[in-house]
Amino acid sequence: MNPISLKTYAPAVVLLVCTCVFPGFGQNKEIRVTIDLSETYQAIDNFGASDAWGCQFAGNWPDEKKEKIADLLFSNLNYPDGSPKGIGLTMWRFNIGSGSAEQGEKSGIRDEWRRAESFLNDDGSYNWQKQKGQIWFLKAAKKRGVSQFLAFTNSPPVQFTVNGKAFATQGKTNISMDRYGDFAGFLARTIKGIQRLSRVNIGYISPVNEPQWDWSDGGQEGCPYDNVEIAGLVKSISNAFSAAKISSGIIIGEAGKIDYLLSMADKPRKGNQIREFFNPASASYIGNVPGLVPIITAHSYFTTSPASFAVNLRSRLRDSIGKITGLRFWQSEYCILGNNNGEINGSKRDLGINAALYVAKVIHRDLAIANASAWQWWTAVSAYDYKDGLIYIDKDKENGSFYSSKILWALGNYSRFIKPGSVRVGAGISTKQQVESLLVSAYRKGQNLSVVMVNTGEDTLHVKLSGVSSKLNTTAAYLTSATSDLKYSATESTGAMVPPRSIVTVIAKISSM
Repeated sequence: MNPISLKTYAPAVVLLVCTCVFPGFGQNKEIRVTIDLSETYQAIDNFGASDAWGCQFAGNWPDEKKEKIADLLFSNLNYPDGSPKGIGLTMWRFNIGSGSAEQGEKSGIRDEWRRAESFLNDDGSYNWQKQKGQIWFLKAAKKRGVSQFLAFTNSPPVQFTVNGKAFATQGKTNISMDRYGDFAGFLARTIKGIQRLSRVNIGYISPVNEPQWDWSDGGQEGCPYDNVEIAGLVKSISNAFSAAKISSGIIIGEAGKIDYLLSMADKPRKGNQIREFFNPASASYIGNVPGLVPIITAHSYFTTSPASFAVNLRSRLRDSIGKITGLRFWQSEYCILGNNNGEINGSKRDLGINAALYVAKVIHRDLAIANASAWQWWTAVSAYDYKDGLIYIDKDKENGSFYSSKILWALGNYSRFIKPGSVRVGAGISTKQQVESLLVSAYRKGQNLSVVMVNTGEDTLHVKLSGVSSKLNTTAAYLTSATSDLKYSATESTGAMVPPRSIVTVIAKISSM
């Protein structure tokens, strides 16, 4: 574990379609937003989250509780009042464990909730009864309509590592080149086994996670790599998958922060990954390796504040990605870490709207500036006193309580309504008043338009929505605020009231003028 241009803003419709001022909500400002369907950007692949590490235990909880957790994450159904039961994730990330759980305290990983089981036994056989809790959530996701699945590893299995542990020694790569084939074979066998157990197609494998970090402190499973080592491992996996007739695409990057896609920064041989992996002149070039998907992934950690820095970095990333034909960018892991230039601290849970608004700004910048085609949260289910979960649970292996967060519902303002294949379109603000607190982006799929608006300010915004050479008829609005979780409101107006400190998604139908 360890994202604003005016053209990316647009409005929404919430609760009351009127021009009244909400009590205590400050001034009522009128905002005009124009949607330009001819101005197109990236297609959206998915919104997702991972099952590390709480799902291995929550998946063994009583059915009633784990079914409700799964509904919150995956459901596309609504309550009688029209409000969503869940956030409708379209990607689920499955953590293939490396065997630290079987080692117990000898693993060197102090917290057993950060250890992970492995299907591989020491004698080379496989035990398909392992990772049962995670398999349950995999099935639950498919049952509720999730269509994309990715398996990832933090470390090679302990049977193949140099030190026999699932974390590194002195920051050195923890697998020798002569064991790449063994690791690749393990991944091939494991993917086949998972697919057989769950009846779920694993569309992607991400074999390396945050390779820039040392992973020497025993805090969790982890393994560092340099770019040449990653390239060698990818080639081994490609060969193994080809031999085993596995169609799962290989995805690389998972950079610890966005900087490492663009430069070597402070990690020689581990950065500048766009060029290193996708420029034919590079010694680490793997753009032509069979099975490698033309996607580069990175994590938005430590790059989200202040706003000027976040925007500049993502602009550079967008430009760099654009130079490689066909290459897409996925923001594949985020939660709130560090102190973020004093804006918000990652420590301590925050189930409320403060953390949710911060995360909504990150999502907006990753999508609307960096042109991310996918946005994925770190851990869906957390047992920690940290801002790392969508849903929080008691640290109880067999039974406990769970608690949804506003971060869950803020992500839902995007994930529930912007489905795979949606294309981001132009959204521009035209107003004499300052609206620096307003972030808007719009997404089209067929004749449907989803407009997401983040209002971090203290004023109520009265938004007027219009199209260029098209007519927009708003049909519904969904509000996440301190008191609402994607609360539904029907509307037949082109106007929208957006309360302060809220996230709103408006659904509209597109027709010709």
